[in-house]
Amino acid sequence: MTQAISINNNQRSQLELLSIPERLLLGPGPSNAHPAVLQAMNTPPIGHLDPAFLELMDEIQSLLRYVWQTDNPLTIAVSGTGTAAMEATIANVTEPGDVVLVGVMGYFGNRLVDMAGRYGADVRTITKPWGQVFSLDELRTAVQTHRPAILALVHAETSTGARQPLEGVGDLCREFSCLLLVDTVTSLGGVPIFLDEWGVDLAYSCSQKGLGCPPGASPFTMSLRAMEKLQKRQTKVANWYLDMTLLEKYWGQERIYHHTAPTNMYYALREALRLVVEEGLENCWRRHQENVEYLWRRLEDIGLSLHVQREYRLPTLTTVRIPEGVDGKATARQLLLEHGIEIGGGLGELAGQVWRIGLMGFNSRKENVDRLLEALRQVLPK
Repeated sequence: MTQAISINNNQRSQLELLSIPERLLLGPGPSNAHPAVLQAMNTPPIGHLDPAFLELMDEIQSLLRYVWQTDNPLTIAVSGTGTAAMEATIANVTEPGDVVLVGVMGYFGNRLVDMAGRYGADVRTITKPWGQVFSLDELRTAVQTHRPAILALVHAETSTGARQPLEGVGDLCREFSCLLLVDTVTSLGGVPIFLDEWGVDLAYSCSQKGLGCPPGASPFTMSLRAMEKLQKRQTKVANWYLDMTLLEKYWGQERIYHHTAPTNMYYALREALRLVVEEGLENCWRRHQENVEYLWRRLEDIGLSLHVQREYRLPTLTTVRIPEGVDGKATARQLLLEHGIEIGGGLGELAGQVWRIGLMGFNSRKENVDRLLEALRQVLPK
């Protein structure tokens, strides 16, 4: 006889239909998605092994190669946010004992350090004050000293708004037989990137910033040099879900089931990438640069100062010094609740010192700058 069990209704609640307030997302990410991307997300899902979906996966691979300027065969979208793609780069080429040299100039350099250590790497670091970047001579000295298997750098440091120059770093890594791993989370789609020309071996990004797409399908790519290291591993990749020896069989010719892909997120990413191609990379990069220079002028016009030296500022993310006597958190909250505009605060060493303002993807438009500046005039002390 089956024993009757009563239903626990403590957590049961009657909710209205979902209603989310409209926000202009001008923080460090996510950014607002293009209407065409949102429309693509509303397309009915199909099976993750459906021939039509597999064709869409091929399109994503080709589009990502264009946006990254690479011919890497293994170029895919990881089913997860940018952090998953970040971990995939570390997991696949790091074996216990490998020397991994990380250039730390902000919060996400420190995250790379943490991840590499969890995979058993012998992690070494070089550091810069938050907002500065490494010179090629500094990188050469560090690589010559530590002789790493992998050099990991953040191209666009989201916590500081600084752009790390990469010209010449790939040649340096080849000279010392190490792989170059690069974080392009806040640069892909908005900042000039030439992975093959620069000799980058591993790169990752996200969908919700320069590509103007919701988070959840994250670009990842490996060069043939990185693939060779993966294939020569003495141990299995310690992360099953992100193991590229398995994922390449799903994204490649074999089409072997690996996981149930988030079909609608891939629809969105495909559409976001199509829009970049339609605009053209050079035009996309130029739009981001022109609009951020307009932002910089408008901010300086109202007496605000910028944290990063102009030469190394990102066109996608600007760090603004919080004026003395101003409560940065309270100001950001007022912008959100009274004006529907989100900006970010500082992380780590810059907590409480800066605001982070993003102009990324679909949001990189002059009218958004004007709206933000009008709101700032209203909330900042006269």
